[in-house]
Amino acid sequence: MFAIFHKTFAHPPEELNSPASFSGSKTPKLPKETVKEFISRHPHNTFSVNFGEAAVLAYVPPDRPSSLSQRLFCGFDDIYCLFLGSLNNLCALNKQYGLSKGSNEAMFLIEAYRTLRDRGPYPADQVLKELDGSFAFVVYDRRAGAVFAALGADGEVKLYWGIAADGSVVISDDMDIIKEGCAKSYAPFPPGCMFHSEGGLMSFEHPLHKMKPMPRIDSEGVMCGANFKVDVYTRVNSIPRRGSEANWAEWDTN
Repeated sequence: MFAIFHKTFAHPPEELNSPASFSGSKTPKLPKETVKEFISRHPHNTFSVNFGEAAVLAYVPPDRPSSLSQRLFCGFDDIYCLFLGSLNNLCALNKQYGLSKGSNEAMFLIEAYRTLRDRGPYPADQVLKELDGSFAFVVYDRRAGAVFAALGADGEVKLYWGIAADGSVVISDDMDIIKEGCAKSYAPFPPGCMFHSEGGLMSFEHPLHKMKPMPRIDSEGVMCGANFKVDVYTRVNSIPRRGSEANWAEWDTN
């Protein structure tokens, strides 16, 4: 799973960007270079979609498909989803959202995102708490220019993110790709958390608490992009607002 989003509409935490990235022997690459590197590692079975300067989505189907290591890609109504893992309660979720029994996890997440965006019956963190399984996903809303990504809380699926040379955000389950493309400006995506291009990073397990950047030093003694953990001592000033009158992903962390 691999995604790049232009800096104009994806705004990750500042602490993900390491000042050491441009002072070492390896510097961050431009998005097109990282895309080329990802495709070159899987030249025969990589599927990718390019949205001009805005975004690139790519994935490689697993060699041996199984319910425990799914890699899925789906697009509908200008919304696109990359999914890794599996949901144990997919059948119940499909029924709840009025989808057919044959809908896969990526299809479900697109419908869940559309529901949150258009009708917003309850906060996004509540939706993610209902997902039972090991998962990581990235949703790209082309019309709205929005990014929505999340990683399951059990830690079984790994996800990484970083900052490219031009400030674009790179997200992938391939740590080597992230390290090559982002130099020191990368970190593991925090489990049990979600990121939205307008709302930023938050914990869907503990939505009333802020996220705290934790300094991260690599084996060379160089400061890298920060890890992020829930700050149990600091609460947000308000919970996400409900209803279609407000953006479903906004919350006040001031």
